[in-house]
Amino acid sequence: KKKKKFPKNNMSLVSKKDSKVLAPKDYDIQMLLGAEAHIGSTNCDKSMEKYMWKRRDKDGVHLINLAKTWEKLMLAARVIVTVTNPSDVVAISSRPFGNRAVLKYSKYTGAKYVTGRFTPGTFTNQIQEKFMEPRLLIVSDPISDYQPIIEASYVNIPVIAFCDSDSPLKHVDIAIPSNNKSKSSIAIMFWLLAREVLRLRGELSRNSKWDVKPDLFLYREVDEKKEGEGEEEENKESTTVVLSSENYNEGSQSKGGDDEFGQDGEENLEEEEEDAVDLSKSDQNN
Repeated sequence: KKKKKFPKNNMSLVSKKDSKVLAPKDYDIQMLLGAEAHIGSTNCDKSMEKYMWKRRDKDGVHLINLAKTWEKLMLAARVIVTVTNPSDVVAISSRPFGNRAVLKYSKYTGAKYVTGRFTPGTFTNQIQEKFMEPRLLIVSDPISDYQPIIEASYVNIPVIAFCDSDSPLKHVDIAIPSNNKSKSSIAIMFWLLAREVLRLRGELSRNSKWDVKPDLFLYREVDEKKEGEGEEEENKESTTVVLSSENYNEGSQSKGGDDEFGQDGEENLEEEEEDAVDLSKSDQNN
């Protein structure tokens, strides 16, 4: 018996009409390339070799096949849409680069999010105050977010993860190959995933652009925030200096008028004193 030949690409399992609809546009590929989502690391896990395109000879960095990235991104969006209640989906990122992206993703799709340190027992210990029973888990990095992935395997929760070339795929159900060490790449991937989820739900048309910009998903460093706050404080100080100088000029003018009025008053007092002295001398002579 001849062995059954499976199609090489997952997209070939879809009809030609659907494949054209789900196919990436030039703008999407440009965004992925600009965010360096295709650049992996020098190490490559054995389970991630099928998602690699080649290894760069110059520095030994593995390059990710963006066609596989887009296929897995569309597959993940389809799985997320099957969850009837959006709050049953939980997005997790323990690394600071993915905190803002996870927060914005949950805002626009209605999912829950967990940022920072993941408390052990959140999915398994019912006594905890933050106990959750999600139906789907989205993870930004399988290495740093290993604790929620392990707990999800205990309670049979499917896991979607953004995986780099050196990421292990143990207990990961859908791996989206991408650069998860760059803040711009993480922001673009979560933005594309949120946009596709909204499109599949019918809340966003494919013919129109999404009003939300990818910059909102981008992580901002503390120095950038301080610089922005410093510029605002400088603008406030400059306005206060201008106002104070104007007030000073007005005050000096008003003071000048008071001085003139005061000098007139002093002259009147001197005249009255001289009149009083003259009257006293005339009384003595009399």
